[in-house]
Amino acid sequence: MNLPTFPTTVIGSWPRTVEVKKAMRDKRAGRISEDEFQSIADVAVLQCLKWQEDAGIDIVSDGEQRRDNFISFVAEHLNNVRMLMVSELLEYVEDKASFEEILGTLDVPAFSMSNPAAAGKISRKKPLALNDYLFLKKHTDKAIKVMLPGPYLLTRAMWVEGLSKDAYPTKEDLAVDIIKVLREELEELIAAGVDFIQFDEPVLTELVFTQKNANRTFMCGALTAKADAEEEIAFALDLMNQVTDGMLGRGSRIGVHVCRGNWSTQEQVLLRGPYYPLIPYLANVNIDQLILEYATPRAGELDAIRDFGGKELGFGIVNPRTETVETVEAIVERVQEARKYIADEKIFLNPDCGFGTFAQRPMNSDKIAFEKLKVMSEAAKKLREMVLV
Repeated sequence: MNLPTFPTTVIGSWPRTVEVKKAMRDKRAGRISEDEFQSIADVAVLQCLKWQEDAGIDIVSDGEQRRDNFISFVAEHLNNVRMLMVSELLEYVEDKASFEEILGTLDVPAFSMSNPAAAGKISRKKPLALNDYLFLKKHTDKAIKVMLPGPYLLTRAMWVEGLSKDAYPTKEDLAVDIIKVLREELEELIAAGVDFIQFDEPVLTELVFTQKNANRTFMCGALTAKADAEEEIAFALDLMNQVTDGMLGRGSRIGVHVCRGNWSTQEQVLLRGPYYPLIPYLANVNIDQLILEYATPRAGELDAIRDFGGKELGFGIVNPRTETVETVEAIVERVQEARKYIADEKIFLNPDCGFGTFAQRPMNSDKIAFEKLKVMSEAAKKLREMVLV
């Protein structure tokens, strides 16, 4: 990638158009074909691309327009995977009252999200993201980021005891095949020339920041967590390093996005706490870039980034969940703080998370998302000018 200093990018998702949301429902109900859905999604992807290009973003995405959310879409791409609504997952929870209470506390309607669950031995039916990348590449000269759910997220979410145990007695057994699926995908993406591959691992922060019922979260599949956070962090680290083994330095930048929760606009229900407890993972994971959320006080102290093993930093600098658009001055000031701990050439600017994580429940409008990306790009230009002086 030929990128400027302080390159700007996105985390991935963009609010879906009305047409795409309707097409998703129609496809699920059998009212339209897969090809008809893809044609509608093509139009939405190009609209999303124009928003990003007009805002001056250096590394663009397809806005995840073809995905119901950042994880459930894998159900259509893998063999023996069922997509369950949160309400359906309740059937497999032993303490239903407690689980419903958690969903209510976290502001998560049971109808708003779906979750993939392994119902047999999994394998790739078709690529997870390769075809989406190839379509976008035909329409832009910009560098492109492709988003994939991380191996720990997939393992936690997809191992549902009542469905998965016959094929996979434990979630560790399932992880073996998840690693195989992700490595196959990585090989194809790298061969195709993808500029940036981002793995999403939102459940990592849940391990250390959830105060109540730490083995259950908005991720639903977090039902399978172990009680010991350090053991789970070590497990997550091992999974990611198995996926990336031999993949670095082959032309595609590989990063991990560690999310603090993007399921609600109510900041008080989202995860909070410094990144220090995750340093064993963050410092030792074999990737090029850590993509972290620092746009709100929930992120804790910024100096934690000094202990991340010299990796690049995808610096979360605007909040995707608020209508207030950040100022250029505030962004520049925040980046100046980060420069105390990390070299300029290792700082990338991005929102904390996606603007449309769940198709039916976006975090913001496309207009506000555009304004936030635009001000982020303007701040990057100002920073470049300051560095050159």
